[in-house]
Amino acid sequence: MVELTLRVNGDRVRLETDPRATLLDTLREPLALTGTKKGCDRGQCGACTVQVDGRRVLSCLTLAAAVDGTEVTSIEGLADGDELHPMQQAFLDHDGFQCGFCTPGQIMSAVSLVQEGRAGSDEQIREGMSGNICRCSAYPFIVDAVRSGREAMG
Repeated sequence: MVELTLRVNGDRVRLETDPRATLLDTLREPLALTGTKKGCDRGQCGACTVQVDGRRVLSCLTLAAAVDGTEVTSIEGLADGDELHPMQQAFLDHDGFQCGFCTPGQIMSAVSLVQEGRAGSDEQIREGMSGNICRCSAYPFIVDAVRSGREAMG
């Protein structure tokens, strides 16, 4: 077992975990933050996307022990109380989801894409979001949502 100290969604968290545990499993199991989804568990679908120190990562490929001392933001950490993050609101406004399974990862990637300054055109949005698979094929609506969220994020 290894001891970790993280800041998760703004809260300081200390825990012991198996050194082989992924960040995804650590968020979902001991921390009960189930918004981050386990899709392929191979880093191919993007459903598990979170931010570590402001950078998007695939939490299924990231060992929890490797992020000791960092700031982790999951989908649960975007909203400010009952007020949705502008990107969350944009996904609702533009029907950027169907079944909703991929939506947390899509939103986390979209927020990062905007923060990285790589969401200037629809083509850049499509390219930047290409690591996030939507099995329901809501892609045109996702692009609309990212564009709208980008404008709302300023």
